[in-house]
This record gives sequence, structure tokens and C-alpha cells, in this order.
Amino acid sequence: MDLMEARGGFWEMSMSQRMPVVFVVDDDISVRESLAALIHHEGWKPEVFDSAQAFLEREPSSVPCCVILDVNLPDLNGLELQERMGPDRAGMPIIFLTGYGDVPTSVRAMKAGAAEFLTKPFDDEVLLCAIRSAIERSEEVLAREAEMLALRERFESLSKREREVMTLIVRGLLNKQVGGELGISEITVKAHRGKVMEKMKARSFAELVNMGAGLGIRTAGL
Repeated sequence: MDLMEARGGFWEMSMSQRMPVVFVVDDDISVRESLAALIHHEGWKPEVFDSAQAFLEREPSSVPCCVILDVNLPDLNGLELQERMGPDRAGMPIIFLTGYGDVPTSVRAMKAGAAEFLTKPFDDEVLLCAIRSAIERSEEVLAREAEMLALRERFESLSKREREVMTLIVRGLLNKQVGGELGISEITVKAHRGKVMEKMKARSFAELVNMGAGLGIRTAGL
């Protein structure tokens, strides 16, 4: 294999890894096959399951995704599956499908965070629009999760003393007060504060305070 082929293979693998996934959970094989064909035609990757349990056994996705979920399934129904998906699948919006109009069920699903509730037979373009919207929502959730992970990693990179200094300054203490709390000089506090700003990649003190809030550090008066 030459260099161009190797690069091409890597690029194809990379594109495949980033491709949004649309999961289909429906016990009707004709529905699964038709939805898989529609999803593939739009440039997304379909993954189909004939039961809720089979879907739950699949590892949570790390790429933008959504779930097209039949309300009436042979093991768990769609609402029960929605409850079991939990916070580790927060970036996986659900589009419910049902064979009949059921207002109480649709209200319950939407209150629990469903992205859409469609009645069969549905218009393909309506479903595709719902999928696009759900994938955009998934991208936003994954971006926030990645940002939070990076923030935690930067905080963990601080030394014990730097974490102590950051905690106190975002709570509103002045350098002199921080020094008094920790038994160190104000000059030393300033040095630690500078390292904290650098390691946390904070462009301003206000940004550092917002980072502290994201990490659960309580600010003054809260």
C-alpha cells in the first residue's frame, strides 16, 4: 500500500467514525428495512434493533446520533426504554413512532424529553426534518460534554495548592485574604493565581469564575 492509499483509508475511517448514527428500534422488519434505506440515502449511518433489550446492550454512541423508537415493542415499550436510557445517553434524542394517535402517551414522551412524536404512516420529509433537528441537538450535547471534560482535565492539572487558590479566589476572596486562609504570602498567592489562569486557559477573571461555577465551586453569596 502506498502513502496515498494509506491516507485515503485513514480518511475514510475517520469520516465513518464521525458520521451521525440513526438508531431504529422497531419489531416490524419492513419498517426497519425501509427506515434503514431512507437513513442511508440521506448520508447517515443506520443501526437497527428488533427489541428494546437489544438496543440497550449496545454501547452508548460517542458521535452525534438519535433514536427512532416504536412506542409498542414486544419487551419494554418505548416509554419504558426512554426511562432506562438514563444520563449516559443524554446526547441521544428520541423520535417516537406510533401506529395510532395517543395524546396522553405523546404528552408523557415529550415531557420526558422526546424530540418528536410521529404517527404512522408518516411523511418521509417530516421524519427527515425531525432527524436533522435531533442530530443537531445531539451535536450540541456532545460539544458541551467535551467542553466539560476538558475543563475538568485542566482543573486536575493544577497542583493541590493551585486548586486551593482557585477555589478561594472564585469565591470572591482577595489575594491578601487567600494568603491568610492558606498561610502564605500575598506575592505567593499572585504567583499561584497566574499559574491557575494559565493552566485553566482563562482569558479573564470573570471567565475563571464561570469555569469555577461549571466545576461546582460555589461563589460568594451562593
